[in-house]
This record gives sequence, structure tokens and C-alpha cells, in this order.
Amino acid sequence: MYRKILSSVDGSPASDRGVIEAIRLAKDQNAELRLLHVVDAHLVTMDMYGSVNLGEVLDILRQAGEKILEAARGLAAREGIAAETLIVDSMMGRIGEEVVRQARAWPADLIVMGTHGRRGVSHLFMGSDAETVIRLSPVPILLVRHEHGESGAGSY
Repeated sequence: MYRKILSSVDGSPASDRGVIEAIRLAKDQNAELRLLHVVDAHLVTMDMYGSVNLGEVLDILRQAGEKILEAARGLAAREGIAAETLIVDSMMGRIGEEVVRQARAWPADLIVMGTHGRRGVSHLFMGSDAETVIRLSPVPILLVRHEHGESGAGSY
């Protein structure tokens, strides 16, 4: 039985599918649900050129993350689940590493996340946060696959 479910949320169709499954599980298991959005500040600093203000860019990313979390929390509320939300910055490393850090700190019994299911060259260039979580997680993980071309939940 799961008591604390952590779901990583990024607003993508794959993430949306993961959130929907996390809400179903939280409802079924009468579990707490925490929705986590990680701002990839590391990627921003690597891609910045010229006189871009890092603080402004991070603020924009955080605001977008808050909107994503609010939409996911609203979906949970419609299903009778009072989900809490958390937004964190990842200055170093991969988003998956931050997901695992947060799962340990809370501590979660289960991590639920959507995955794009990329393979080959796409996987090589995009990496896989899900793969990082699988390698590092101390708790079970439920990956919800999003098929390419499949319509996602969108903005819930």
C-alpha cells in the first residue's frame, strides 16, 4: 500500500498521463500526493549567450512551472484529492536526480512519472529523466508511457 506518492510534472503530454495515473493511485490508495516541478536552471545557464538576465529567465520558468502545477492540482481537486505542490530549481545535474532527492527528502513510497519512450538518436540527444530516476530511486517507480502521436491531456 502506498501512503505518499510523488509525481513529476512538466506540462508535456507524457507528464500529463503520469499525473492522471498518480491521481488515480492516490485516490485508490487513500495516499498523499505531491506534485513536483523541477526548473532546469542548469540547462538555462549552459544555453545562455550575450546579456540575458539569468534571474529573469528563471523567474519566467518558475512562473510557467507554477501554472503547470496549478493545473495539475486542479485536476486532482476535481477527483477529490488535495495534492500539495512543490517547485524546485535544479542548478546542477539532471532533473531525474532532483526528483530522486525530493522523493528521499519527503519521503515518498512511490514515484509516478510520464515518459516519452524515446529510443535511438532522439534518446541520445534528449536523455531520459525517467532512466535517471530508475537508476537512482530508493522506492518503486511507475512509468506511464506516452505514445508519439497520441493526444495528451493537454492543460487538463
